[in-house]
Amino acid sequence: MLKLVKYLKDYIKETIIGPLFKLLEACFELIVPLVMANIIDIGIKNNDTGYIFKMGGIMILLGILGLVCSLTAQYFAAKAALGFGTALRNEMFSHINSLSFSEIDKIGTSTLITRLTSDINQAQVGVNLVLRLFLRSPFIVVGAIIMALSINARLTLIFLVVTLFISVVIYFIMSSSIPHYKNVQNKLDRVSLLTRENLTGVRVIRAFSRQKDEIKRFEESVDDLAKTQLLVGKISALLNPATYTILNAGIIAVIWFGGFSVYGGNNTQGEVIALVNYMSQILLALLALANLIIAITRASASAIRINEVFAVTSSMNEGADFSQKNINNSAPKVEFRNVSFSYNEAEEDALSDISFTAENGETIGIIGGTGAGKSTLVNLIPRFYDVTGGEVLIDGINVKEYPFSELRRKISVVPQKTVLFSGTIRENMQWGKKDATDEEIYKALEIAQARDFVDVKPEGLDTVILRGGRNLSGGQRQRLTIARALVAQPEILILDDSASALDFATDLRLRRALKILAPKITVFIVSQRVSAIKNADKIIVLDNGRMVGAGKHDELFETCAVYKEICLSQLSEDEVKSQ
Repeated sequence: MLKLVKYLKDYIKETIIGPLFKLLEACFELIVPLVMANIIDIGIKNNDTGYIFKMGGIMILLGILGLVCSLTAQYFAAKAALGFGTALRNEMFSHINSLSFSEIDKIGTSTLITRLTSDINQAQVGVNLVLRLFLRSPFIVVGAIIMALSINARLTLIFLVVTLFISVVIYFIMSSSIPHYKNVQNKLDRVSLLTRENLTGVRVIRAFSRQKDEIKRFEESVDDLAKTQLLVGKISALLNPATYTILNAGIIAVIWFGGFSVYGGNNTQGEVIALVNYMSQILLALLALANLIIAITRASASAIRINEVFAVTSSMNEGADFSQKNINNSAPKVEFRNVSFSYNEAEEDALSDISFTAENGETIGIIGGTGAGKSTLVNLIPRFYDVTGGEVLIDGINVKEYPFSELRRKISVVPQKTVLFSGTIRENMQWGKKDATDEEIYKALEIAQARDFVDVKPEGLDTVILRGGRNLSGGQRQRLTIARALVAQPEILILDDSASALDFATDLRLRRALKILAPKITVFIVSQRVSAIKNADKIIVLDNGRMVGAGKHDELFETCAVYKEICLSQLSEDEVKSQ
């Protein structure tokens, strides 16, 4: 938790004022029993109504001052805690976005969401309670004991014994519950994972009629979480009865021995009542301290998980010495030199010894069986992952030497899974270029074969897209994501199986438009369809992560067995040979 204190640096004033006003409140609270003692010993004893009203007014004033101090402390503590939480969330979100795909894959999306939300909330609550109670509770305990000593040193021994016993009870209950709080957060990760899987995969679940199975799996996970929370609750539930039993025993002892002290003339009745009040204040302070310990424990468990994310650093560093002068315009636009790649903790390489070049304006088709490494290969071009062997070069410069912004400015990627954001069509199109004009957007829509269905929308570019593009068909979503990539005016366009929802005629018009209207763009087309890549300038054939062929369609059909097998599985020999 101490590692996260730095996020309070902009709220130093609040972190001082909050505890300070809590101490003032505690001072006023410690004075009240003495005022009550005077009311009993002087006002009631002498039947002095004026004195009673005077002291009563002082008690009301002390209560009002205490309330004002408490509200002030609450305000500044809440302000500091909220600022802490906001700064921490922003920093973690920024840190997560700095991680490469490798680190994000390793940690897991659901875990990152839990740590960004639930764990930071726990840390925020912990900071709030610390600022309010960390100084106040010990001050009340020590102050009440000192005040009791000033009244009767012998009776104060009862205070010390009661405080000791209550502290032991709190310690054992806390030590028993602390490990379970950590388990609660881990099991919450599991619930978050299942929730995310079910919400994103709801269509697949219903298609296979697996709702009951998924509901059962979710219920088991939630029940496991509930059992752990109930166990912690049962342990914590022992706190109040145990401490109140000890307190009441202490109050009985104070009244019993205090009675003898009053009878012997050593103390007054008001002083005994004051001692009872101080005993109650000690209990309340210790209970508040116990709640603080619980909050700190939960916050510490969450802080450990938060720090685990901050401890993960990106395996990819931006190029620092990049210069536009180093770009070699005569070099291939994209070049793979003996590239190998493996995912985290994978036993085998996903790609092995891949070498090829793509010239400016060329269309490169990439084809192969499922799991051949097609998407993996194109993900190395924008440096979503780092190669484990060899080099990937753009304009003659290793992609590792580029700053990320400069590298990805050159490249637009249309992934397999279409991703559209809530907002208008225009807002989605401007993701690639913030100041894109309507003319530029319409040109991109025309190339992507999306202009026709956008024009028939009553609102045109102002048509609202629901989250994930749920109010569009699969083909419409794919065409819009292609148009969004084209608006950015990239030098390299990667279409990662991004036309799978398009019919053959639309797919053909798209590829022809790319060649005619965007002739300078180097295009990579990843597809399972032979028809989508057969007219490419160069076709890369992958099989189990290895490049088994490279060339034009006719050449590969004659020389590459894997490519020929793929072609004949989709087309007749006449269709294969036709252009």
